[in-house]
Amino acid sequence: MGTVYEVADPADPRLADYVALTDVELRRRKEPAEGLFIAEGEKVIRRALAAGYPMRSMLLSPRWLDAMRDVIEAADASVYVGGEALLEGVTGYRVHRGALAAMARKPLPPPGELLATGRRLAILEDLVDSTNVGVVFRGAAALGIDAVLLSPRCADPLYRRAVKVSMGAVFTIPYARLEPWPAALAEARAAGYTLLALTPDERAVPLHQVPSAALERCALLLGAEGPGLSPRALEAADLRVRIPMARGVDSLNVGAAAAVAFYAVTTR
Repeated sequence: MGTVYEVADPADPRLADYVALTDVELRRRKEPAEGLFIAEGEKVIRRALAAGYPMRSMLLSPRWLDAMRDVIEAADASVYVGGEALLEGVTGYRVHRGALAAMARKPLPPPGELLATGRRLAILEDLVDSTNVGVVFRGAAALGIDAVLLSPRCADPLYRRAVKVSMGAVFTIPYARLEPWPAALAEARAAGYTLLALTPDERAVPLHQVPSAALERCALLLGAEGPGLSPRALEAADLRVRIPMARGVDSLNVGAAAAVAFYAVTTR
C-alpha cells in the first residue's frame, strides 16, 4: 500500500517531479532524461497503470483521496496530499482534476519490431505540437491503426498535454522513433508497406480511389499543420493521397485529417 503524506510547502523536495509543469522546454528536457512522465486525472492515471507503467508517486488534493483509494492501496509509491493552493504553487497552474501521478517510462521498442507485426501504421513527420500528437494518437487507437512511428523532431507522446488530449490513448498503441529521417522510411517499404503521403495537393489520388491492394499493408505519412510533409518525405512515398474537400476548404487540422484517413484505410 502507498504511504500517504500531507504536504504544505511547495518547495518540498519530495515534489520535484511535479515542479513547473507549464514550463514546456524544462519538461521536455527533464522528463525523458529522468525517465518519467506526468499523468493527470483519475482516468488517465488508471489507464497508465493498466498499461503497465510503474508509478513513482502521486500528488492529490484531499477531495480525491476517496476516489483514488483503491489505487493508493495497490500502489508501491508515496502519495502526497495538499490543498489546491499547494498544487498550483508546485505545478504552476490550477489542477482542475486534482490528481497527478509521476510515472516511470518504459523502453521504446525498435521500429523494426513494430514494422514486423503491424498491418496499418501512421508515420508522423515533425508534429511538434503536443495537442496534435495527442489527437492523432487518440484517432489511431480508436480507428484500428496498429502502431505509430515518429520522426526525431515530433513532440513527446508522453508529454502531459499529449497524454491528456489523447485521454490515455498514448498508452494503448505502440510507438517508436524512426531515424535517420527520412532515410529510415526505406525500412518501412522493405517491410512490405505501401507509403501513402497525405497531402492537400489536388493532383494527389483521392483516398476513396486508392487501389485496395495498396491498403493491404500501408503506412500513412502525416506532416505538421502549415508546412505539411517535407519534399523529401513526399519523394519517399509510393503514392500521394488526399481527402476530397468541399466549399473551397483546402485542408483540415492534422488531427481531423488523420482520423478521416485512418477510417478510410482501415475500413476498405
